[in-house]
Amino acid sequence: MARSKSSNGRRKKNSPPELPPTWDERLINSLTPWRVEILGGGIFLSAMLIFMALLSLPANACPGVFICIFRELFGWGAYLLLLSIAAGGLYLTLRKVDHPYHPRLAQVIGFELLLLTLLPLSFIISGTTLPEAHLGQGGGLVGWALSVPLLDFFGPLLTGLFYLALLAYSISLLVGFGYDDLLAWLNRLSQKLQQWAEQIAPEEQTAPPTAVSSPPVIANELNVIEETAVHAAPPIRGRDPRLPPITLLETGTAVALSPADIDAKALIIEETLTHFGLTGKVTQIQRGPAVTQFGVEPGYIEKPGPDGKIKRHKIRVGQIASLRKDLALALAAKRLRIQAPVPGKGVVGIEVPNEETSIVRLRQIIESEPFYKLNTPTAVALGRDVSGEPVAIDLAKMPHLLIAGTTGSGKSVSIGAMITCLVFNNSPDELHLVMVDPKKVEFIRFNGLPHLIGNVEVEADRAVGVLRWLTAEMDRRYELFAQLNARNLNGYNRKAAGIPDRKKLPYIAVFIDELADLMHTYPGDVERTLCRLAQMARATGIHLVVATQRPSTDVITGLIKANFPARISFAVASSTDSRVILDSTGADQLLGKGDMLFLAPDAPAPVRVQGVFVNDHEIDRLVSHWQNVMPADFAPMPAPWESLIAKYALLDETDTLLEQAIDLIQKYDTVSTSLLQRRLRIGFPRAARIMEHLYEMGLVEDPKHGGKTRKTYVDPEDEDPLDSYLADQNE
Repeated sequence: MARSKSSNGRRKKNSPPELPPTWDERLINSLTPWRVEILGGGIFLSAMLIFMALLSLPANACPGVFICIFRELFGWGAYLLLLSIAAGGLYLTLRKVDHPYHPRLAQVIGFELLLLTLLPLSFIISGTTLPEAHLGQGGGLVGWALSVPLLDFFGPLLTGLFYLALLAYSISLLVGFGYDDLLAWLNRLSQKLQQWAEQIAPEEQTAPPTAVSSPPVIANELNVIEETAVHAAPPIRGRDPRLPPITLLETGTAVALSPADIDAKALIIEETLTHFGLTGKVTQIQRGPAVTQFGVEPGYIEKPGPDGKIKRHKIRVGQIASLRKDLALALAAKRLRIQAPVPGKGVVGIEVPNEETSIVRLRQIIESEPFYKLNTPTAVALGRDVSGEPVAIDLAKMPHLLIAGTTGSGKSVSIGAMITCLVFNNSPDELHLVMVDPKKVEFIRFNGLPHLIGNVEVEADRAVGVLRWLTAEMDRRYELFAQLNARNLNGYNRKAAGIPDRKKLPYIAVFIDELADLMHTYPGDVERTLCRLAQMARATGIHLVVATQRPSTDVITGLIKANFPARISFAVASSTDSRVILDSTGADQLLGKGDMLFLAPDAPAPVRVQGVFVNDHEIDRLVSHWQNVMPADFAPMPAPWESLIAKYALLDETDTLLEQAIDLIQKYDTVSTSLLQRRLRIGFPRAARIMEHLYEMGLVEDPKHGGKTRKTYVDPEDEDPLDSYLADQNE
């Protein structure tokens, strides 16, 4: 049977002839993509015609026509209402044009509420009667209906106050001045008033503070950071009004530890050291959410020298560290970790678990000074260290993060908190998210976020396609950088801002949970693509956060470790696993439930941190907020890796050399099995199978007898015939 040639130059079997569309079908098809613009143009013209007709009517006359209904109902407000409707129609008409300003839904609601509030206020102030309202005076019939019932029931004073409050609320919606901005303004006002009071009465500030008696032992040197003592960061200026308010996040409370308990534990530590012939004094105490660190300054022991004289010898740090189990027994601690020594301090840190663990909330870290000082869109809240200080990192400086820990230690909760923090402070124009979750239960809560590219991928075979797309996107961005002579993402965005046909590129944060499952299924592809991304993707704004519950050498290979300098270890099963992830022991002594060791790329030793906890209610509120603030015509970002997944699935089902064979036949008008044998360096059976696949794809003509050549049907202008074939199959 003769085969017809497809639109892209390729012949297909059993393709029926297509009838040309009629003139009305062509007209409908040409107008269908512009249906919203046509509707907007109709709304604009209708509103402007009614507006012009109202202007031409006499002031106190209203004949019985449809146009006068607007004046009777809204009075003077009809003009503003018609202009707002015309503006909405014009916005729809020009929706595909790059608007200099995009109105938010809250601003539209604020404007309409402002209009409905001014109508009754004008009726109350002007003292209009019902006959005058029929003529469009004093806010019209709507102003009369909204004011008279309240005036009869509450009186003019309360009614006026009610509508003034609504007026203030509508203005706040219109200008984007929310509750958080009000609190920030009140905070600045209180600070100015305090400074003014200090200038008026400076003599009251010169009195010395009253001395307070210190608790016994070490209370005078106790360094305890209470929850309420953390300095809150000032409100962030220039924040996008679409971003979620801080009230969506929950606040936490600190669990207090009495000075008597602290003194008792410090005394036990000193007595235990003395029992083993060592001397030391607890000189520093740092209390964190989960553990309290007692800083022990090693003492001296006296020993006779070779000449018989008594000499003092400093206690070695290793001697104190070797008593970890004995100290844990004396303190009745579940797990005890000794940091010998504490970096930057002349003490040995003995970290004792608290009887109750304080929950670290995301809101506390976002409002803290360390988080505010980062001043970057890729800032991520980690938690609080052993001294109670907030810990925040810049994901762009990591530039990639590797996380390990046993099941239930807090990995997925920590990653969820990182995603929540990024989404809380970035709009979809600034940040895109890519998530891979083979466990299928952790990240699906974030489906529906406008930041998310596609959906959360839960299949291992699709995850490989995601990584391949990321490498292609990285290469594409480097080509764009070369066109503008930019070194990194920030430099490109600065230069692209002044070019009309260039758009800014967003950051892309990639979160992968359970790397072990991917490495077990596709070890070569996953390791190769991960390492290539880790080596080169930093400048393009693509950052990886990868987690695994099995930190073994076959999962976290040496090549992966070399390209992930920033690492986090939650509780692991053994000291060997701790060495694999951190190159040191200590993670096997963690408590679990968010207790982590964070190793920064430039840090000499890991830092112990109690991780941030974000519950399901906070995540649900955050996702709902973003879904509500996005415009009605917003469409979620499709998954751009679908074509790559289909392409490599076809190659796996047919032959891995099929893509090379297609590139080869693009150079020739005819092809034979022997040509494939010679150029691809394969045997006759495999070359014959590839030829059959090419025939099924419509790239070569019908088979001939013997070893004759076949004519090729590849379009020379088609850059990738394999992608074109897959697109035709999807249609």
